Amino acid sequence: MIEEEKKKITENLLPLFDKAGDICLKLRKQGLKKEFKKDNTPVTNADIEVNNLIIAEIEKTTPEITIVSEESTANKLDENLKNFWLIDPIDGTHDYLNDKDEFTINAGLIINNRPEIGIIYAPAKKRLFYSYHQDKCFELSNNKEKKINCKKISNEGEIKAVSYSNKLKPQIEYWHKKFNVTEHVMMKSSLKFCVIASGEYDLYIAEPRACEWDIAAGHAILKHAGGIVTDFENKEILYGKK
Repeated sequence: MIEEEKKKITENLLPLFDKAGDICLKLRKQGLKKEFKKDNTPVTNADIEVNNLIIAEIEKTTPEITIVSEESTANKLDENLKNFWLIDPIDGTHDYLNDKDEFTINAGLIINNRPEIGIIYAPAKKRLFYSYHQDKCFELSNNKEKKINCKKISNEGEIKAVSYSNKLKPQIEYWHKKFNVTEHVMMKSSLKFCVIASGEYDLYIAEPRACEWDIAAGHAILKHAGGIVTDFENKEILYGKK
């Protein structure tokens, strides 16, 4: 898929995320209905409504491309997927349920098992991040679009990390020491990728626990901003695994 085609797809979908964000905030204000999935993680009526909205619009935009979403059973068992969407309607559900503002809405397009388009919106923060090609990475905030990259904006000598928890596990603490991290801040959602892409933070390290839809959109954004996403053995992360 050429750059212009990816750009057109991305720009066509941006208004969808603004609409989905409004739904998230409206439903939370009205009072959410919560259930628990088989893995004991919460799901709300907003997850389902946003999921249905995003899938319907993406199907119109790219009808030939398979969609895999956290909140849908369709296509999850497909094998040998190479070109497909990965959707996480609301990432950071705990923050969403508890009136915090770091939850995000996510869509990532995988081409040949690699993330090529990433769109992440943090509705409560009014920060929309998106990318569709190398060096084509942007943030839209207050109706102003700015190009972002991983250029460090913190003070010299500071190494700032985002982390899944305030209390670091020994394995994560080991890597923080290796990279001379001077401070770390807990952040629950895929916003972690975005604040590294924007240069606000320097790194994020996590034990193997995420699903592909948790990281695909952030991976595309960070990669195109000049960042690096690997496993603990410095191997490239590919998508479409069983």
